[in-house]
Amino acid sequence: MAAKSIELLISGRSVARALLLAGASVHLMFSVPAGAQRTVEGRVDRLEQEMRAVQRKVFPGGAGQILAPEVSPSAPVPGVAAGAPATSPIADLTSRINAIESQLARLTGQVEENDYRLRQLEENFKKMSAAAAAPAVDPANPFGSPSAPLPDRGGQGAASSTPQSDNTQTPLLARTEAVAAVERPSTGNAASDSYTYGYRLWNAKFYPEAQIQLQETVDKFGKDPIASRAHNLLGRAYLDDKKPAAAAKIFYENYRERPNGDRAAESLAWVGEALIQLNRLKDACLAYDELADVFGSNMPANVRDMMTKGRTRAKCGG
Repeated sequence: MAAKSIELLISGRSVARALLLAGASVHLMFSVPAGAQRTVEGRVDRLEQEMRAVQRKVFPGGAGQILAPEVSPSAPVPGVAAGAPATSPIADLTSRINAIESQLARLTGQVEENDYRLRQLEENFKKMSAAAAAPAVDPANPFGSPSAPLPDRGGQGAASSTPQSDNTQTPLLARTEAVAAVERPSTGNAASDSYTYGYRLWNAKFYPEAQIQLQETVDKFGKDPIASRAHNLLGRAYLDDKKPAAAAKIFYENYRERPNGDRAAESLAWVGEALIQLNRLKDACLAYDELADVFGSNMPANVRDMMTKGRTRAKCGG
């Protein structure tokens, strides 16, 4: 009897010990995935923060555009035979996060490269703007003081001044009348009418008047979709007026301030053209590289043709 009691006691202890070991195993089995899950959640939070930062960099205007991840959906899992170990969901999720992290690293590198190119273009435009703003020095009057009028030597001088004044006034009056003859549209759409009038002045080759009108359109209707066209045409008015330095600055401002405007790509192509006219061939190639990288296959056909011809004229490599 005593021997049987001892046997039962030993058996009971064995069962209790087995239950304790089983409980420990269950605890370990569930604690590892929980730890892994916390690690994965931390990585996901970090990825979301980094992706938002990259999106703010790529779309500073807050256009609400979203970058679609280039991660292919998980392949369907084939049927698993009974008793075979299933693939860990944490392992699958970790694999997908690794792919997203790789894509984010590539995207960040592209953004940094584009930033570098933009900084180079901005520095070059600042230099050109400073050079264009410097007043020209008159070789005959290097200190800029106004020349004293010549003394009147009798009726000959007085008589000769009158025809000169008439000859000056005649072309000025003719131009004023020609500008006044350009019709101002009145459709009820103030932004469109303002741009159309500037276009008509530019088309009639009244470039200074077109510059004033188009600048007024940009200043007054800068938030209207027509502003992208007006700003681009403003650059054309300066370029056609033989002022490529001012034109390059205006074209670049339109591209930078309205990257999604319908004339953004065209303005960047005109930046390259203006730089070629300034004999800044290396900078022109940078503008064309930026154009190809940003717009790619979405580039309009006429803009792509401008870029191709411009790269040839600027002797861009690649």
